[in-house]
Amino acid sequence: MVGGRSELMAIRDALYIGPMLSRLLGRALPSRCRICHAWPAQPLCEACVAAFAQPVARCPRCALRLAEHDSPCPDCLRDPPPLERCVAAVDYAWPWSDCIAQFKFGADPGWRDALALLMRSTPWAEPLIDACELAVPMRMPERRLRERGFNQALELARRLAPQRCDATLLMRLPDARDLPEQHTLSRAARLANLRGAMLVDPLRLPAVQGRQVLLVDDVMTTGASLRAAAGALLQAGARSVSALVLARTPAPGTADAVRAATDADQALYRD
Repeated sequence: MVGGRSELMAIRDALYIGPMLSRLLGRALPSRCRICHAWPAQPLCEACVAAFAQPVARCPRCALRLAEHDSPCPDCLRDPPPLERCVAAVDYAWPWSDCIAQFKFGADPGWRDALALLMRSTPWAEPLIDACELAVPMRMPERRLRERGFNQALELARRLAPQRCDATLLMRLPDARDLPEQHTLSRAARLANLRGAMLVDPLRLPAVQGRQVLLVDDVMTTGASLRAAAGALLQAGARSVSALVLARTPAPGTADAVRAATDADQALYRD
């Protein structure tokens, strides 16, 4: 009996200590920076974050890069989005486009802690996270979720606001599964494509009413999906809806300049 009890205790300790030790070693042991490959470093070293994630002026409603701070872009002045505030950590360009691709398509959810920390460290992000009563990750189409095995927006939201993350509020209408893929469409077509395609679960309406909601996503291209989600949440009674995204696709007018700058940086790193 004593021997059996000892074996059970050993198994219990292994089940407890194993995962704990793994987490501790993951924090303690050095690794390479995923961008510059410096050793030893965190997955994103301080030098690369300082070099490639400098704050820039952005539209406060859609997070597009601007020449001046706190000045809504012409599109948001002409057609204000339902988002009270929108914050993006970086532009969707190298090296972040490569990092996000590894996170999303390389079956590498280990990126989530580093990328969530990058988002939290962005100016205006911390106040949004602190003020929100619900952190709602953007829903992924079921087909893509089956292919990928995880929802990257949910992984980020769980680390940004673990006690307030709610992945069950937003629903896609059944016929939304047959809509064209967003990445194949223009901005106007994206907005039309998702109009009315999202709603709040009717059984969850009391959880939304009167609440400050923060939408979380990895990449914001035109903002059509976030507009649809914010509109559904406000219609369900949310007091306000803001958004925090990891990366924002540059506007067509600035995309070439951003691409030229990142191409030059990438060439230096290759050399």
